[in-house]
Amino acid sequence: MSAQPDHSPVPAAPYAPAPGAPAELLAQLRADRRAEQWVPAFERDWTKALEDARHAFSLTPLHEVVRTWQLRAAAAPDVDAFMDSGQDDADFVDLDDVFGGRP
Repeated sequence: MSAQPDHSPVPAAPYAPAPGAPAELLAQLRADRRAEQWVPAFERDWTKALEDARHAFSLTPLHEVVRTWQLRAAAAPDVDAFMDSGQDDADFVDLDDVFGGRP
């Protein structure tokens, strides 16, 4: 008798944003006070992900860019509040370490 299950668990479906999510995200980034820095960075990441997706025949790189930038945009108010609080940030954690870096 084996200790292994007789079936394989179904893997979780990869994150797939709504079809309009990239355009909505870009509009959100353009409206943000960080637009001058964020929009070119998003567009650079998106362009690279398009090229990667073309070569891999997979939408995963595009989904990862959307997910990463959604998380960055969602975390921005908390980061602003922390920075405005004047607390010591000498022992910071890089967001790329938290979110998995850029694709």
